[in-house]
Amino acid sequence: MAALQIALHVLLAITSLLLTLMILLHKGRGGGLSDMFGGGVSSTMASSGVAERNLNRITIILGIVWVVVIITLGLFNRFNLVG
Repeated sequence: MAALQIALHVLLAITSLLLTLMILLHKGRGGGLSDMFGGGVSSTMASSGVAERNLNRITIILGIVWVVVIITLGLFNRFNLVG
């Protein structure tokens, strides 16, 4: 059980970092952080929105994984399955 908990903590750290990165990469509405990292260039090159839709999908999937890991770790703590 301890190995599963360690794996969940590692997955939580990875998904947290990736989720933060994906959120910062979204197209800004008023020239925020996304313009600082080249968001203005990508919006002029690909105005079709395919990249933005893919970025939305990846962000949603990462968010769902993040929530599931948080709930699973909470259940481990609630039912004293902590090793």
